[in-house]
Amino acid sequence: MRITFRFRLIPFVAAAVAVAIGLSLAQWQTRRATEKIELAEKLQARQSAPAIRLDATLPNSEDLEFRRVIARGEFLREWPVYLDNRPNNGVAGFYLLMPFKIAATNQYVLVARGWIPRNVADRTKLPAIVTPEGSIEIEGVARQSIGHVMQLGAVDAPQPHAIVQNLDIASFAASSKLAMQPIFLEQLSDTHDGLVRDWPLPYTGVEKHRGYAFQWYALAAMAFIFFVVTGIRRGKN
Repeated sequence: MRITFRFRLIPFVAAAVAVAIGLSLAQWQTRRATEKIELAEKLQARQSAPAIRLDATLPNSEDLEFRRVIARGEFLREWPVYLDNRPNNGVAGFYLLMPFKIAATNQYVLVARGWIPRNVADRTKLPAIVTPEGSIEIEGVARQSIGHVMQLGAVDAPQPHAIVQNLDIASFAASSKLAMQPIFLEQLSDTHDGLVRDWPLPYTGVEKHRGYAFQWYALAAMAFIFFVVTGIRRGKN
């Protein structure tokens, strides 16, 4: 039996659309994987550089991103803020943020002190936190953002002891009336407060993006093969 290929416009258009979508999404996932690899290299290079000491000079947040930073001063104990929906190893919890007054200046830096578990029965019941008194020296990693989670509805202005979904430096400065440095500081040094400081790496998920890219490439290939095979079968009939 002679095998022929019968061209059909509608199946061709459907296959072309599926192939285009698959290739586009696969390339996007590949770019995301590449971006995270470059981010990992940037982070490793910056964290291996000597630590920078914060003072009254306002730094460029982009230049400080991922750099190790040292600051001397004291925590403003009256202004803790809790970032909700920050799980750690599958356990629900909060990030505790607190302003830190830099010694010999009127400047503050917002420090992510660490992670604490959430009360399962009552999420508004916050645990007692040990905060060092007086002047101390802390070390951490400078970040432009502390992470963002999906939030429905309007964002409330942060208040002392508030539980919030997301937080940025500008809104915190406006509510607290404090002169804030333009960075967050993910604390690394141990201040004997029982907080967990297992900060998530920003470049994780490279293999996930590669896996998604493979799936989209496979979808594009399947759409093309399906169009060819069904065309051949139609020709035989």
